[in-house]
Amino acid sequence: MQQNYTAVIQYSDGWWIGWVQEISGVNCQERTRNELLVALEITLRETIAYNREEALRSAESQHEEVIIQI
Repeated sequence: MQQNYTAVIQYSDGWWIGWVQEISGVNCQERTRNELLVALEITLRETIAYNREEALRSAESQHEEVIIQI
């Protein structure tokens, strides 16, 4: 399942900086626009994987995973 996220990016003082709107803490800074987009994708994937693992570690042995669509 592919999901889409929105990055807000800007060029400032020789750096490309960007944030992913939907996931707090996913932000990067790189010298080129392309490097920034790659870094944001990597950071987003790592953050989602970490959040998923952390949620499962926090759950008790008898738990249920439910898909929520918005």
